[in-house]
Amino acid sequence: MHGDITETSQLPGILPMFPLTGALLLPRGRLPLNIFEPRYMAMVDDALGHNRVIGMVQPVNPEDASWAPELYPVGCAGRLTSFSETDDGRYLITLTGLCRFRIKKELETDKAYRQIVPSYAPYEMDFSTLGGDNIIDRCRLLRALKSYLNARDIEADWSSLETAQPESIINTLAMLCPFCAEEKQALLEAETLTDRGQALLAILELSAASSSAPGGSTPDTSVN
Repeated sequence: MHGDITETSQLPGILPMFPLTGALLLPRGRLPLNIFEPRYMAMVDDALGHNRVIGMVQPVNPEDASWAPELYPVGCAGRLTSFSETDDGRYLITLTGLCRFRIKKELETDKAYRQIVPSYAPYEMDFSTLGGDNIIDRCRLLRALKSYLNARDIEADWSSLETAQPESIINTLAMLCPFCAEEKQALLEAETLTDRGQALLAILELSAASSSAPGGSTPDTSVN
C-alpha cells in the first residue's frame, strides 16, 4: 500500500501542498480527488515523476479564495496510488494516507503550487496499524451513526461497518461523513486512534441531536 515508505525517515523533506477545505486524509485512508486546476495538475505531474507524495491540508478560512490562504498547522502526507486522465483533461487520482505532519515553514518557490518543510516526528506512530475492539464502543458508535445518517437521508453499508476493523471504521467515517472543516481538523489532530474514536463519537452524537431539532439540514449524499 505504501510502496517503499514504511517509516518517517523515508518521507520527503519537502512536500507539495494541496489545500482543500473539507478534505480529510488519514493514515491508511484512501482519498479520491478530481484535479482540474492547472497548478494542481502540475503538482500531480511533478509527483508522478518524483516520489508520488503529496501533502493534504485544510485552509483555516474556507472563504479565503486567495492564492495562498492561511493553512491549518497539521496535515497528512499521502502517496499517489492511482491515476487516470479524463477525456476533458482532468486528473482522477487517489491518495493513500501515510503519515501526518506539522508545518515547520513554507518555502519560497517558483512552482505553481505551494511547498512546505514538514515535521513528521510527532506522528511516527502513524505507520503502526492499530486494532482491538476496545478502541471504540462499536455499538454506541453505530447507534450514533444511524441517528446522524437518518437525519440527513444518507445511506450506509451497515454490514461492512459492523465487521470492519476499529481503525478502518473510525478513519473511514471521519473521512467520509460530511462534517464541517473544524470537525475534520479536530479528527485529524486527535493524538491517538482512541482519541479520534472518542472525538468521532462526540461529533456524531452532538450532530445527530442538533439535526433532529427544527431547522436541521439534510444534505443528500452516501457513505459506503
